[in-house]
Amino acid sequence: MSRMLFDTVDTSGARITNDGYLVAEARVARTGIQLYTAGELGLAGDQQKMIRVFRPPEEVFAADAMASYAHRPITNDHPAEMVTADNWQEKAKGQTGDEVLRDGEFVRVPVMLMDAGAIKDWQNGKRELSMGYTMNLELIDGTTPEGEQYDAVQKDLRMNHLALVSRARGGSKLRLGDKTLEVSNMSEVKLSTVMVDGLSVETTDAGAQAISKLQKEIADAQKDLKVGTETHERELAAKDAELAKKDAMIDELNGKQLSDADIDKLVKNRADLIATAKTIADKDYTGMSADKIKCAAVVAKLGQATVDGKSPEYISARFDILAEDAGKDDVTTVLNGGGPAPAANAVDQAHADMVNRMENAYKGPTMEGTS
Repeated sequence: MSRMLFDTVDTSGARITNDGYLVAEARVARTGIQLYTAGELGLAGDQQKMIRVFRPPEEVFAADAMASYAHRPITNDHPAEMVTADNWQEKAKGQTGDEVLRDGEFVRVPVMLMDAGAIKDWQNGKRELSMGYTMNLELIDGTTPEGEQYDAVQKDLRMNHLALVSRARGGSKLRLGDKTLEVSNMSEVKLSTVMVDGLSVETTDAGAQAISKLQKEIADAQKDLKVGTETHERELAAKDAELAKKDAMIDELNGKQLSDADIDKLVKNRADLIATAKTIADKDYTGMSADKIKCAAVVAKLGQATVDGKSPEYISARFDILAEDAGKDDVTTVLNGGGPAPAANAVDQAHADMVNRMENAYKGPTMEGTS
């Protein structure tokens, strides 16, 4: 497959002409292995994966490849598209010569910068060179004669332009001019500075992108963890509140449990109430609540109209008055000799009723009409 890539070069013996142009001899390409990301090569999958691309000598120094270095436009940084007749006037800042030579592992070619802005950038330290070219890429694994492993091979190289850059992929030896200004041990790829846990780390563009991707994934994971933790805490808080509510209900029910003494008191109070009600109106009060017992006694004594529309407090007051009057009537009757003393309570009344039944049971039948 054909791809446009960027390579980098070196220059020597640079000088400024009387016309103000910058001329030099430059190493513009080399053999060996260079690193590209899968994204740069247009490959599918992880775009940040590093691909080791081998440039064999037989491809770099092939006749057609060497011829393509001559009379190439020089640009200030790589343009976004290939340089053609349509954009040459806008993009070109100079050009290469036609004396293309092999220099060991490098390709050497004369260069001339003709643009004042580009020359000023060179004077300010922008000195490395990078070829923009097309090629066919074969994705095959292998090992170079020097024992280096690679993942792909470049073939059919054709040069499009030469760019003045700050950092060259091919290394500092692919450089424009003045050996005394070369920096030793410079990276063969463009470096970027990224922050990792508060520390400055210098790495390749591909490395910086990979670190940025990992940092984002870590941030997303931390965010998801925070959301999950908060959700879990809310669920636990809701369950705790539910348990507390149930515990409160249990405590309330436990508080409502009656002791034996409480039960005895309730039984006595109910028995006393029924006994009092019977002094007002002797009827069956079984299964009635205290309020209904009082109401039934009042109705039996005074009629339904007495309680219609009246509050429980009113009915209770009328009940108490009737009970008091009933007690007075019994006492008056006894004092006037009109009857037996009233029962002190329900038990005494029951006893009196029993005695009366026994006395009547032993009276024989009337003997009238017998012979």
